[in-house]
Amino acid sequence: MSESSKLVLTAAATPVAAGLPLRFLPAVDLPANLPHHPVAIADMANAFGVTHRTLHFYEEKGLITAGRIGPMRIYAHESIVQMAVINICREVGMPVAVVQELMEELDGATSQEEADTIFRNALAIRKRELVSSLSTIHRQMQKVTGLLDGDAIRLDLGRGTNDNHLPAFDDAERQCLDLMAEGQGTARIALAMGMDAESVHAMETTIIAKFSANNRFQAVAKAALLGLVKS
Repeated sequence: MSESSKLVLTAAATPVAAGLPLRFLPAVDLPANLPHHPVAIADMANAFGVTHRTLHFYEEKGLITAGRIGPMRIYAHESIVQMAVINICREVGMPVAVVQELMEELDGATSQEEADTIFRNALAIRKRELVSSLSTIHRQMQKVTGLLDGDAIRLDLGRGTNDNHLPAFDDAERQCLDLMAEGQGTARIALAMGMDAESVHAMETTIIAKFSANNRFQAVAKAALLGLVKS
């Protein structure tokens, strides 16, 4: 036990700030090495893997509150629980302003169940944001791949494909190609077309072969250059 922790134990009867007046907090795991009595700032920082400055920052934003024993900053159990919630939110990329809004909403929780529901809803919103970001990154990767492969694709078009000899596609292949151009994966294309994934995969392979492409990204890029899909 650190000297600061011993001092907190011996001064446990000293009144300290109880943190934000949250009646209920989400049920989250706490660091195993933290006791239930108030802890010093060094122990708090070590337990959550943050700096003293980070804790000061959260105090400035009104997310946690520190008490004092003499010159030493200490944190009551409620602030430890709040810090655990904050730490989870920050680890999944929630902005501080969103964490502040979450804490304000939790302040109005009238039961443990309501607090847990509020927290789960916040995580669900963050999950949707991350999924949207992944979709955007996927589209950007397609665009970059198409640009990087552009010179080679134009050479291929010059050698073997021109406006007078466009690849021939049936209606299902055209629909599949359009969905591929939107960045949809095989599973989503299968769902949209009412087909099984194996059949869609075989159709994608046929489309790629008709463009003499190496992969679906090159096939979509060639289709865009030929005006078959929107670029």
